[in-house]
Amino acid sequence: MVEEKIRQAAGILRENNIDVWMTFVRESSTLPDPALELILGTHCTWESALILTADGKAIAIVGSMDMQNIKDHAPYEIIGYVKSVKEPLLETLAQLNPRTIAVNYSTDDFMSDGLPHGLYLQLMAYLQGTPFADRLVSSEKILTALRGRKSKAEIAAIQGAVDEMLDIYERVSGYVKTGMTEESVAAFIREEIKSRNLEPAWDAESCPAVFTGPDSAGAHANPTGRLIEPGHIMNIDCGVRKNQYVSDLQRTWYFLRAGEHKAPEAVQRGFDVIRDAIQKAADAIRPGKLGWEIDQVARDYIVEKGYAEFPHGLGHQVGRKAHDGSSLLGPRWDRYKSAPFLPIEINQVYTLEPRLTVEGHGIATIEEIIVVTETGCRFLSKPQKELICIKT
Repeated sequence: MVEEKIRQAAGILRENNIDVWMTFVRESSTLPDPALELILGTHCTWESALILTADGKAIAIVGSMDMQNIKDHAPYEIIGYVKSVKEPLLETLAQLNPRTIAVNYSTDDFMSDGLPHGLYLQLMAYLQGTPFADRLVSSEKILTALRGRKSKAEIAAIQGAVDEMLDIYERVSGYVKTGMTEESVAAFIREEIKSRNLEPAWDAESCPAVFTGPDSAGAHANPTGRLIEPGHIMNIDCGVRKNQYVSDLQRTWYFLRAGEHKAPEAVQRGFDVIRDAIQKAADAIRPGKLGWEIDQVARDYIVEKGYAEFPHGLGHQVGRKAHDGSSLLGPRWDRYKSAPFLPIEINQVYTLEPRLTVEGHGIATIEEIIVVTETGCRFLSKPQKELICIKT
């Protein structure tokens, strides 16, 4: 996939009228740049410049002891150095003579902001006195497009991770019951992940996140010793990593009280509103729409039904990471900077995950994964259409 992404990058550079994209790194196993997993697939030790050009060149200027490792991982023309990266870097830039050099920094997108400030100052010291110091721009547009536009192979890998997680959720439905703790449910899921030779999609302490009842810790918290009780809504947020790509899915259960044969009206209504909000957002997605426009569809629907608006974006991109890519299906809040204003593109993969509170019972939420198509979107996850009710 690295070769595929390197080829893809040349077209994105031409599309943005940028001559050269340079990712400048050092000791990247300790301080990794998110771009490296796409365009290199390994790490660099000494100061290194990975240069991709609009006409398809791929040049790696690296320390001499890194040369073989880079050669083994990616199809670069490799230039080694012993004492300093400065001379081969300036010679290469002089030969290419780019009008613009996109460099790995960004004020808005953390996935494009891999250049530490100290290393940026060192790069500027190398470029001092050359015309190239004034030709630097952010590589955010390049990396955003490269990360967001998933290939068929990438989408297939995400689909594999989605299928595994959905199967694990099926097993959870047959396992879980009242009297268990959030921690015991999480332990069951972790064992399932391990038995399949998979990895959690994010930190194992909170993957899965398990929340039961009206007083749960809330999103992004670790499972606790809180007991599942009759009348509780339980939701789980989890994903797995398979073949370097991840899933990120949420499902909701209700635990019937004595004498109940179905969920109370308030619980069922909350679930239905969430389910329908997701479908309305999916129906509204089109390439070229802005992320905030899709978020607004789900947000307005939930508020119109009498619930408070959810305190986060509707959906983020998914890929090698659970939060992958720059554009966001989110509200126009300062917290999200430019992300909700970026256009939706074909082959981007997003979550759809609104939530609402059902008083006295807990949080109703579902998280699905979709891929954007030429005419709309396609679900990679089989949508949860019915509330899962567990008899006590």
